[in-house]
Amino acid sequence: MRRALALVLAVFLLLPLATPAMAQCPSEGHTVVLKAPAVAKTSTGELTGVVTEFVITVAPGHGHVYIETWPLAQVDMQASARLAAQVAGRILGVNMSHYDVFIQVRANTSIIGGPSAGGTMTVGIIAALEGWKINPNVMMTGMINPDGSIGPVGGILEKASAAHQAGAKLFLIPEGQRIQYVQETQKKEIGGVIEINTETKPVDVVKYAEERWGLKVIEVKDIYQAVYYFTGHRIPKPKAPQNVQIDTSFLRDDAISDYKNTTEYYQKVMTELKESNVGYTTYTTLMSALTEAGAILNRSKTYINEGLYYTALSKDFQARIVIRHVDWYLQTNTPEDVQRLLLKVKNEINSTEAYVENQTIRGVTMLQAIAAAEQRVEDAKSALDSAWKYYYSQDYWDAIGEAAYAYERAKTALFWTNLGKKFATGRKIDKNIVKVTARDYIDESDLIVAYIESMYGDVIGNSLTDTIEKAQQYYDDGKYSAALFTAMQARVQGEVFLDTLAITNWSVLMDKLNMVRNDARTAIGIAEEKGVTPILAIAYYEFAQSFEELAKENQSINDLQTAMTFYMYAKETANLFLSTPLSPVPAPVGNATIPEVKVPSQTTTPIQSPVKTSGGANYGLIGLFTIVAFVIGLAVGRKL
Repeated sequence: MRRALALVLAVFLLLPLATPAMAQCPSEGHTVVLKAPAVAKTSTGELTGVVTEFVITVAPGHGHVYIETWPLAQVDMQASARLAAQVAGRILGVNMSHYDVFIQVRANTSIIGGPSAGGTMTVGIIAALEGWKINPNVMMTGMINPDGSIGPVGGILEKASAAHQAGAKLFLIPEGQRIQYVQETQKKEIGGVIEINTETKPVDVVKYAEERWGLKVIEVKDIYQAVYYFTGHRIPKPKAPQNVQIDTSFLRDDAISDYKNTTEYYQKVMTELKESNVGYTTYTTLMSALTEAGAILNRSKTYINEGLYYTALSKDFQARIVIRHVDWYLQTNTPEDVQRLLLKVKNEINSTEAYVENQTIRGVTMLQAIAAAEQRVEDAKSALDSAWKYYYSQDYWDAIGEAAYAYERAKTALFWTNLGKKFATGRKIDKNIVKVTARDYIDESDLIVAYIESMYGDVIGNSLTDTIEKAQQYYDDGKYSAALFTAMQARVQGEVFLDTLAITNWSVLMDKLNMVRNDARTAIGIAEEKGVTPILAIAYYEFAQSFEELAKENQSINDLQTAMTFYMYAKETANLFLSTPLSPVPAPVGNATIPEVKVPSQTTTPIQSPVKTSGGANYGLIGLFTIVAFVIGLAVGRKL
């Protein structure tokens, strides 16, 4: 398994292919030194804070990122270091293919590193590029996200302790993580019987660190804020759009037509069931399923009336899977009938796949739509594989159910392809861009999942591990769009887990939801300002709204987490490809001009003292009628 590599030392990865001169730390360029807190595990399995030192050198080169850790890190930092270099280049407007980045990581014990040092490495690379000095009294923990935001991490209390022990005066943490939850165990002896009670208790890290150590803790939202606290320099930040309108009216006609067609199909199958000669048990099971489909369609109609057109389409999609399952079950009487049905679905998927692959992609909007379509094709193929397995085990009911899902999933691939064609504009885009982006997402998502498991054990089960492995398989098969979206799904779920770990307080969760929603709106607005209509992000944003309303109505934490997941998904898809060159960046040739690396003189003005800123459907069917759903988020949600 790929993530076994997370336990292997990443020592100058290019050494086997490079000459000794290429692998040596360069004499030119600029070097900065930062300290960052990390966590290690004691012999009893408890987390403890430790300090790591990052020596970061940036010099003219060819876009390589070299990293050396000592001692062995429990989580490989290579993917996070590569992302840090990419983000640093985007923030400064620097072409990082003209530079090499060398990072040395030192600690006194084996650490759980990886993504939590991403923000620190990004700050260091930016400072090295600009020739800025680092304030040694500042330390930080936090992932770096592709858009420059600082993502959630674990072990913040332990890291705060390590920062204090290292002499830090200011400790930066991700926005929204000042409240941490710890478990306190109390023992009472009553009449010779020992009673053990475990209580989850909230801790305000800001107040706790100030009162206990005099350590100032500040939440930071993005790398712009972090760079200021470390260097005293402010990097101009892109202005967030005002009054962003999330409007899915471009789906209105499709939603109305789809609801009409699905309702007619529902009525047709209902009539067929009533006129069939199936037995009582089968009849009641199928009628129960159709009744549930009817209820889903009623919700679809409500969403249309509310102008939530993508959510309505998703409800129609859910209902059609159920209706088609009943319809096809009534039509099949022998194993041969089921086999012919599966072959029919296979032909439908193959035809859809060929149609999607033969599209000429023009513009980022179409690229995003085609990427979504390709992922749905792979989802359909996976469901059909499950259908064949059920068929060969003579479970014809579930075989038909999986086939129904596969068929409808392929239809959604056609939908997104045709929608993308409506927004096609500009020059042709190289599909290899998807390959490069997919590789980055797989590595980053894999790193996050390994980090979670290293910190907390197998608390999330195999779902995210399986998702990462599926993404890698898609990539190995050359299905880069499917790999990209599958890895993105795992990344988002991992971040939601870290950001909501042990939190049951409704107000705290709502605060986090509000931040994620605002981030998604901003990302959509930025995409639109750049001339891109992020149709997929807009659709996911609306879907998140529907779960947010359900959460408020039912006071459901699961629905709230699902809403948060889809808002984050909207943010990720809105940013997708916007900061990626739409054609491969050529490598420097001959005596290509290399941008100067600024090296500060001895008379450089001392850094300023940082001052505080104000930064800061799912459905199930009883009995035999269980259909495999497409799972996104910590709760389950089927989407178009």
